[in-house]
Amino acid sequence: MSVVGRADALEGELAAAHLLDGLDRPTRELLERRAQSPRRGWLVRRALLAADVLGLLAAFVLAERLFDAHGPGNQLGSHREALAFVISLPGWIVLAKLHGLYERDEERADHSTVDDFVGVLHVVTLGAWSFFVGAWATGLVNPDVHRLVAFWALGILLVALARSFARAACRRSVSYLQNTVIVGAGHVGQLVARKVLKHPEYGLNVVGFVDDEPRELRRDLEHIALLGTPRRLAEIVSTFDVDRVIVAFSSEPHERTLGVLRSLRDAEVQVDVVPRLYELVGPRATVHTLEGLPLVGVPPARLSRSSQLLKRTIDVVGASVGLVLAAPLFAYIAWRIKRDSPGPVLFRQTRLGLDMRPFTAFKFRTMRVGTSDAEHRAYIKQTMSADASTGSNGLYKLQREDAVTPVGRWLRKTSLDELPQLLNVLLGDMSLVGPRPCLEYETENFAPHHFERFNVPAGITGLWQVTARANSTFGEALEMDVAYVRGWSLGLDLRLLCRTPLQLLHQKAATA
Repeated sequence: MSVVGRADALEGELAAAHLLDGLDRPTRELLERRAQSPRRGWLVRRALLAADVLGLLAAFVLAERLFDAHGPGNQLGSHREALAFVISLPGWIVLAKLHGLYERDEERADHSTVDDFVGVLHVVTLGAWSFFVGAWATGLVNPDVHRLVAFWALGILLVALARSFARAACRRSVSYLQNTVIVGAGHVGQLVARKVLKHPEYGLNVVGFVDDEPRELRRDLEHIALLGTPRRLAEIVSTFDVDRVIVAFSSEPHERTLGVLRSLRDAEVQVDVVPRLYELVGPRATVHTLEGLPLVGVPPARLSRSSQLLKRTIDVVGASVGLVLAAPLFAYIAWRIKRDSPGPVLFRQTRLGLDMRPFTAFKFRTMRVGTSDAEHRAYIKQTMSADASTGSNGLYKLQREDAVTPVGRWLRKTSLDELPQLLNVLLGDMSLVGPRPCLEYETENFAPHHFERFNVPAGITGLWQVTARANSTFGEALEMDVAYVRGWSLGLDLRLLCRTPLQLLHQKAATA
């Protein structure tokens, strides 16, 4: 190596040491542990592959046991069928690969098994019928339709469950962590960092910010290091073994930012870009091209008549079933409330629903009668700003322990206080899924685009309730309500309904 080469290498080592010295001790220790383990993609792909194989094998064995058509004296056909199924397993894995069921955890930080469900349904359905047709056409085995249907239903259930357990196991491993650098330390970059820190289940380890002119960091982000300028991004990615770079508006010129990101092409790194006008881009936004020029399509923020009818049908069926199943729980909670403090069982309050129409919302009473709303009004105004501070519990939630009854604390922690809103759903005032039912005085703090949340009915659960709850400011909750309206689909509603019980269990475990 030449003298110049040795000097450059030494300068690089000194720069890397300087960068590492700028990190706090927990971050350095986490980086050291992470450097000694494989990446998330390596871990998750193998775990999900094993989960798919185990789920399919378990479904096949159970279906055989439930519909054993061969009898104790004719095991040859059964053995042939089992051997044919085992031989076909690589084909199932290829089918899952074609559906993208092994890559999304590495690309999408918030990906879950609920998001895989449609893909699992397609794979198991296509695989089961392909196996049936192939077996029938070759004549090697004689598959039974009853066993096929049982295998199909069990396969969907067991593969989904196996994937859920596999992901839960992966999240306990340090390999699941992705070292993350945020390009841009302004308002948007700090918002991204806050959201990442509030969701450890994403598995993103924020190493630091990269920015030429960083804004003063919020109090809850002061421990995150400022690593340097975007021009040194490639060096920073190499030094810290970065897996993900999130571009969130830096002060760098547009052309220079593009050049820096292009320098990462040879690095094994996921690049996420917060789009310009991100406030308008919802989950339903699509990317199409005009002579190779990419365009982001933003659909209208209103539901069609057919979508409204479909949503209402699901609401009526779901609320009716929920009220029947929850009737004993209703009676028990009512008895506890009457025994706990004087006053009515139900708390009635005027809220705003579809098209800002007022309605009476029902909840189980959790506070003492006569509590003033002045404190809540002031708190809502305070938490409109992204710079708002959390309470002593680390959450954006007004603490009024003196006004909440003992049973009310239990109801709030479990969210059972909202069960009577099933009556509102049945009456047509609310939906199972939608924006949080809004108080009239809260609209005094709305920006013009926040009123889009009234284009759909208010909901018992929704995007804010499932993804953030008290981890977001009131202003951020409004943005999520608007994002839900702009991104509405039947699939989104079903995913949020499926994730709500998991979120409540996670919340209960976190507060236990």
